[in-house]
Formats: sequence, C-alpha cells, structure tokens
Amino acid sequence: MEIPESGLIKGDDRKQRCFWGAEHDDYMNYHDEEWGHPVDDDFRLFEKICLEGFQSGLSWLTILRKRDNFRKAFKEFDFNKVARFTEKDVERLLEDAGIVRHRGKIESTINNAARAKELKKEFGTLAAYFWSFEPSPTDRPRTLDKATLFTLNKTDISTRISKDLKKRGWSFVGPTTVYAFMQAMGLVNDHIEGCHARKKVEKLRKEFNRPT
Repeated sequence: MEIPESGLIKGDDRKQRCFWGAEHDDYMNYHDEEWGHPVDDDFRLFEKICLEGFQSGLSWLTILRKRDNFRKAFKEFDFNKVARFTEKDVERLLEDAGIVRHRGKIESTINNAARAKELKKEFGTLAAYFWSFEPSPTDRPRTLDKATLFTLNKTDISTRISKDLKKRGWSFVGPTTVYAFMQAMGLVNDHIEGCHARKKVEKLRKEFNRPT
C-alpha cells in the first residue's frame, strides 16, 4: 500500500484515517473504537502490554485476529490467575494454535503477571503506575504528521518506563514495545492530524479521570 504524504487514507465511508487504520476491517475497527482511548482497567492494561510483547517481530494484525484466543488462554488477562500458571500450563499453551506459540513470550506473560501483582500492591493499581508517566503537552510534538509518527517508535518516557519495569523483573518490555503500549492505552494520542478519530480521542482524554 502506498502511503500518501499526509499519512491519511479516506475509507469507503469517506472518513479520513491514519494510513494503517484503513487497510483491513480489523484495523479499522481497532483504529476507530480502541486505539488511543484512555484505559484505567488493570486487566485491560495488562492485556495490552502483554499483547504488545507478543507482537514483537510479528504484524499487529496477527495479534489482533488472535486476541480472543489470547484472552481465553490467559484467563481474560487476570494477572492474579495467570501468576498461578505452572510449567504444565506453559506446555498446554505451546500446543494452542490459536495464540502465538513462543515459549519465551508465554513464560514472560506468566512472570509479568506476578510482577503486576507486586506493582498493584505498591501503587494500588497498575493504572496509577502507568498514568503517572503521562507526558506533559510540552513533551509532545505540536502537530503529528506521518513523518513524525514514523520516528516515534520510542521516546524518553517509554525508555524510562521500560527501564523501571525491567528493574522490577518484567520482561519483553523494551522501549519500543512500551511506546506501542502507551499509544494503545491512550497515554498519548498518536492519531495523525486530520484523522477523524483524533478529536474524539482528545475529547475522551480531556474527560478522563486520571487514576492516582
């Protein structure tokens, strides 16, 4: 697909979207109804950061189409339950064709579930921890175009979060993975200027009660 200079693509519904959000129906629904929407539910946050880890080296479309299978396999990403998984569960999941069968990523999800419990105990919620890293407006580009979006695969803040999580024992949480998570959970609004979803996400972020 040739990406226009603006980074925007007009769909059959005549709405302009970020170039990646109009390629498949799965992407379109995710782009319009989820990506960038602020999230404060701990299980959803855990799901998002785990799935970004599973996506490493793969296309996001692959993960998106397997997401329901991931949710079933990992108990709706209830980290209290996932933390109790054993080697028997790892072997079971390695036989599950509905997910990405990568031992390291599966074991990482189980490890990170235990670390998530520790994080919740310390901060009250995962949401309070992650939202404490929200960039100030001065830390963000004044406008977001295609060229800027292509260079925003990691930032100083995603690097800080990554380092802190790794110190706490998390894995598969490199700066690029963390930045994709920040985009997905709404910690930043990376819809390109002119995308129909950008103003909607800005409104949601303005109305959102940040957890403390």
